[in-house]
Amino acid sequence: MAGVEGRIALVTGASQGIGRAVAVELAKGGATVAVAARNEAKLAEVVREIEAAGGKAAAFALDVASEASIHSSAKSVLEKFGKVEILVNNAGITRDGLMLRMKRPDWDDVLGTNLTGAFLLTQALLSAMMKNRWGRIINLSSVVGRTGQGGQVNYAASKAGLIGMTRSIAREIASRGITANVIAPGYIETPMTSVLNEAQRTAMMATIPAGRAGTDAEIAAAVRFLAGEEAGYITGAVLDVNGGMFMG
Repeated sequence: MAGVEGRIALVTGASQGIGRAVAVELAKGGATVAVAARNEAKLAEVVREIEAAGGKAAAFALDVASEASIHSSAKSVLEKFGKVEILVNNAGITRDGLMLRMKRPDWDDVLGTNLTGAFLLTQALLSAMMKNRWGRIINLSSVVGRTGQGGQVNYAASKAGLIGMTRSIAREIASRGITANVIAPGYIETPMTSVLNEAQRTAMMATIPAGRAGTDAEIAAAVRFLAGEEAGYITGAVLDVNGGMFMG
């Protein structure tokens, strides 16, 4: 079996942006996709989009900041599909601010959503994945998790933490036919980056050797590659998709 055809995938933060693009791309490749997020109305739109193109998808309400929601949603997905073979931890938030002024709730919310949420959902699905002896865990980090970023100590810490967590998981589960990898996007045109003003956009573009922003479709293509059968010998890797912002 090549690619992702016939696989069961779960994508978090799938109601918009990169998550939506990833869900659509995996469905296009023949996977059945469980799309999960807090916004059920937008999830329904994603499901309709996938089904209109001939794919298979189902929506699940999920708040990755809530442990109870994570366990409930994981149980629901496993009950419906019997297994999850591809897990894409994409859901994330920002609460920007300078280190000296950052409030503890802003730190806790970002770490809890971006890092702890990914940990708990992976943990909830890992046993079933190990029994199946095949799996792909793909965590969405960020270029700022590689470089750091002023005004984003919480976000950068959460995204750097995902890299360390993923590499540790990769070492634990490699013998079970499961890979764990990271994709670290650079500046991608998404609802999360739409809040930047023109001066911020201009400054950002000056740091990108490729001279342009990336697209959610380009991130989705990278996810589809790592999720596929052909990427079975890649684990513990960080795939930088950033137009040259960081080369390491």
